Amino acid sequence: MYGKKVKLRILFITLLFSSIILFLYFFLKSFEENVVYFLSPSEIKVLPEVSTKKIRVGGMVKDQSININSEIINFIITDFKNEINVTFSGSVPNLFSEGKGVVAEGYLKDRNYLRATKILAKHDENYMPPEVKEALGEK
Repeated sequence: MYGKKVKLRILFITLLFSSIILFLYFFLKSFEENVVYFLSPSEIKVLPEVSTKKIRVGGMVKDQSININSEIINFIITDFKNEINVTFSGSVPNLFSEGKGVVAEGYLKDRNYLRATKILAKHDENYMPPEVKEALGEK
């Protein structure tokens, strides 16, 4: 029915599409493990369950909430509706201070406590991450 050339072309195209689909599947699957979700303190309060995945919490550092004990820094992130306590061990960026925007990346222990592994700083005094600005309802 079909000649040898046609059968080879069909086989080649089938293998090519199968390879592309397989490559895309593994490529997207690898991103799934590295995705870090951004949440505000208000969104964390309404979570159905506390996840063990790494998340980012953004908002403003509450005034008079920074407490430094030897190498551990405790502070509160607020979105002016809800708050979450954060503990971080390490050095913070120079621009980290009270009343400024911050994004803390880490693991939730419960809906009120985050153990941060990284503190992300803003670039200059006018910069605020788009996610934080949206969560705070600013334009």
